[in-house]
Amino acid sequence: MCTRILWSSLGSTRMAHGGPDKGNVLVGRSMDWYQDTETILAVRPRGEERWSTPSTPDDPGNFTWTSEYGSVVALMYRKAAVDGVNEAGFQVSGLYLSESEYGERDTSRPGIELYWAIQWLLDCFGTVDEAVTEITGRNVQLIEDDLGEKPGTGHLALADRNGDSAIVEFRDGKAVVHHDKKYTVMANSPWFEDQLELQKRYEGLGGDQPLPGGVDSPDRFARAAYYSAQLPATSDAREATAYMFSVIRNASAPFGTADEVRPNISTTRWRTVADLTERRYFYESTTSPNVVWVELSQLDFSKGRPELHLDVVAEPDHVGNVTGEFTPARAPR
Repeated sequence: MCTRILWSSLGSTRMAHGGPDKGNVLVGRSMDWYQDTETILAVRPRGEERWSTPSTPDDPGNFTWTSEYGSVVALMYRKAAVDGVNEAGFQVSGLYLSESEYGERDTSRPGIELYWAIQWLLDCFGTVDEAVTEITGRNVQLIEDDLGEKPGTGHLALADRNGDSAIVEFRDGKAVVHHDKKYTVMANSPWFEDQLELQKRYEGLGGDQPLPGGVDSPDRFARAAYYSAQLPATSDAREATAYMFSVIRNASAPFGTADEVRPNISTTRWRTVADLTERRYFYESTTSPNVVWVELSQLDFSKGRPELHLDVVAEPDHVGNVTGEFTPARAPR
């Protein structure tokens, strides 16, 4: 479930030739899930104080932070930040990974609950390098939460406006970080280094097998890697966004393809494209013909401003630039 692509409109996404570093830097991702995700968009200001383990505030590894950056996030089930971008052009996506091993809680380590991990990164860091340094240096432990009726086991993809990239997975309770601009594509199972090897069997990616058309994770990974590498260069931000949507749609899973036996195969519920250069965040629901976007440059992220929400589920007729259509959150976080 889920696919992520990092691409530059004037750079190269071919892993052998380095990653995105020129033109507009964009991230596209699909959210595949077994049921409707009830996702809303939220604008979160600077200066907000948060707890890392709000469900268990007495956890000795609980830590606090104050948001340094404002952000726009997609809240799954109206509460868990699973995707977003901050005002510095730093972007984080959470994708499902059944193999993830968060480990038994070690209270000697700082811990953070799944619902708040992506928000912590967006609140506190402006680049991939800063975030990776903190994740590895502090030995942070991720604490599992259920998403809907499923365990929220996953891995993280980080990107910034310089085209830097990192994939963070969790094994035996420890973070395993793949940090390099060349890591532009990510899907679900298996582990990331195995995904890199699997793609080499296909034509155009080092092998001789036909490019796969299925919805299994390696199939989606291969198509995302192949087609993102074929995108033409453009200096037009609108065209660049259209190009990214064309590829992430190609790596999506249509309705009717969900498989209860294989949890990595679910219907695509929504897609986002984040233009990290322009600081523009697009959202597309697969149950609505409309694409909406938020201009982060037009938002007031000042300390003391309220958190704002836009309900794209209950109000599916939003279209175009919705920056001015957010309203104050009705319930406390």
